[in-house]
Amino acid sequence: ALQKHPDIVAATGEVEVNQSRIGQAKANYYPQVDLSSGYKKYSPVSKTSNNSLDEYKSSATLKQNIFDFGKTSAEVDIQTLNREATTSDLRNIKERVVLNVKQAYYGLLQSKQNREVAMETVKQFDQHLQQAKGFYEAGTKPKFDVTKADVDLSNAKLNLIKAENALRISKVVLDNAMGMPNAPEYTIEDALLYQKYNITLKDAIDKAYENRPDLKSVITKKAAAESSVELAKKGYYPTLAGNAGYDWSGEKLPLQDGWNVGVTITLPIFSGYLTDYQVQEARAKLNVVKAQEESFRQGVLLEVQQAYLNLREAEERISTAQLIVRQAQENLELANGRYAAGLGNPVEVTDSQIAYSNAKTSHIQALSDYNVAIASLEKAMGVR
Repeated sequence: ALQKHPDIVAATGEVEVNQSRIGQAKANYYPQVDLSSGYKKYSPVSKTSNNSLDEYKSSATLKQNIFDFGKTSAEVDIQTLNREATTSDLRNIKERVVLNVKQAYYGLLQSKQNREVAMETVKQFDQHLQQAKGFYEAGTKPKFDVTKADVDLSNAKLNLIKAENALRISKVVLDNAMGMPNAPEYTIEDALLYQKYNITLKDAIDKAYENRPDLKSVITKKAAAESSVELAKKGYYPTLAGNAGYDWSGEKLPLQDGWNVGVTITLPIFSGYLTDYQVQEARAKLNVVKAQEESFRQGVLLEVQQAYLNLREAEERISTAQLIVRQAQENLELANGRYAAGLGNPVEVTDSQIAYSNAKTSHIQALSDYNVAIASLEKAMGVR
């Protein structure tokens, strides 16, 4: 998933884009060299002369930024910070993909175990149907027991069909989460287990503020916005540049040549308040990013709290669900024993079997929710 998912490929491209922009910003440190060459043909300048005029001209120029009051270095710093921000964004997308894969993985395990429960239920109701037929043929039970068992078996088969389709859908969801919609057949490890996850809410929050890549991205963008304000202010200052050139020109070869060197200082006097508005824009963007940072911090806190509470709730459900499974199994054994002894009725068997199947399904759901809650909490803390 980390290699093939399109979201990760796109985010990696954004990092490369910002890396290129650092190089673009650094380009102003180096001299700019240009070569040009041209030819012009002029028509006769008078009616009495048919002679045309040829002109050849070539030149080489060099321009070097000498001092710009830190404009270039500020631009390099901004682009470097932007690259760091997109690197954090890439890490955040990777963690989101990992979470989606884990959720889909546990969903597939849950569907797989639910199908096993459905298959077991079909088997149990089929055995009960054969038992009811035997009693009916022996004249010890009425026809109602047979038809009731037959209906129960049909309902169990219907639930099995649903469980098998849910399993197929879960497989498709996992393939999509991995960025492999046409993935070849594969097997997965059955790891829908309970393992104690020890962490306090305070530690989880502290880890989130320390490690969350999306929060780091916003903080880095804030630093870039602060640098952008300073860069905008540098529009008030002059720039100093050196230049040199060599020219060749004439009507025919060999051409006459000449050279020039000089220094140019450019001082902005009035630009229609352009720089003022650029500074205002940069400050406004900084305020936006500051607000986004605070919003992110609140969102991180909420996400950690929700994931932590979901984890503890699922943990409590596991122990309760285990108890219910044992109780339902015992009740089913009693109901089957009573019916086999001719003391019970088919409704008791049906209710007990359904209660047992539901108890096992609830236990599977609790285990799945618990493992998903761990994955969600790790994503919320920025530790996967």
